[in-house]
Amino acid sequence: MILDTAIERLEDELGITCFVHARDLDRRLREPDSAAVGVREDEPVVTASVFKLPVLVEACIRMSTGEVPAERRIVLGPEDFPVEGSTGLAVFSDAVSVSFRDLCLSMMTVSDNRATDVVMDILGRARVNARMRELGLTSTVIEGDCRHLFDTAAADLADLDPPVAYDSADAGAHWLKTRTLDPGRTNRSTPAETTTLLAALWRDEGLPASACAEARRILGLQVWSHRLRRGFSDEVTVSGKTGTLPYIRNEAGVVEFPDGGRYAVAVFLRTPSPRSIGPRFDDAITDLAAAAVADLRSVRPLTR
Repeated sequence: MILDTAIERLEDELGITCFVHARDLDRRLREPDSAAVGVREDEPVVTASVFKLPVLVEACIRMSTGEVPAERRIVLGPEDFPVEGSTGLAVFSDAVSVSFRDLCLSMMTVSDNRATDVVMDILGRARVNARMRELGLTSTVIEGDCRHLFDTAAADLADLDPPVAYDSADAGAHWLKTRTLDPGRTNRSTPAETTTLLAALWRDEGLPASACAEARRILGLQVWSHRLRRGFSDEVTVSGKTGTLPYIRNEAGVVEFPDGGRYAVAVFLRTPSPRSIGPRFDDAITDLAAAAVADLRSVRPLTR
């Protein structure tokens, strides 16, 4: 298997731990035994910002039923929902008025933490978790919004002896002691459940068709192209969501080929470094996604 070889090489070279799953969205009935590949696909993983995918699913369902109108206007000032983040509303200085639909767009396309927390405040965390249980995704759990993740990490670092400041240069390795990076106590899923959720969106299964269409539209607009996207040629469409925390680097999405082949892919990495910028780890996601899809298509992956 190309995926097995890639994982062995990358884990040895980079000191990472890989959790990967990919499924052929159209081969499930004809050849069920060859419809998926994976490694550690049922183990719990820290989702980081990939947790925004279940939030998006619930948001799109509510918009489709009219319970939360897509055009509902939300006015936000600099003091509202303060949260860590370097994109979108999280770095705005002035008040804005934005629709609920566009908050969801910012949440996914630029991983806007502030927009995410506003969306979650409207939806309710319990409702998102209940939706995942209805879909049979019992290992996909949201413990809190973005503010919760960072506040929890800050509290755990402050409780160390001696305490470590959240924003200090010494915080790095201590992140491993926080609940935020514990897959049993933070926002979590498994690679297999992540691709199951993506499959439901692309097959219109168990969810309103209009909600699925809106989720697909938004996921197709993600601006980051340095992980999954680079593993495939220009004529291939890639829709997805990244996730990054210290020691965590993820992406999950759907890859669609001109010949009609569609593949849901989820790659979650534990890395040996807390750095947010790590091109070699991004390359690993590229290689693993390409290898997994190549196994399903029985062709060699595109070489960079």
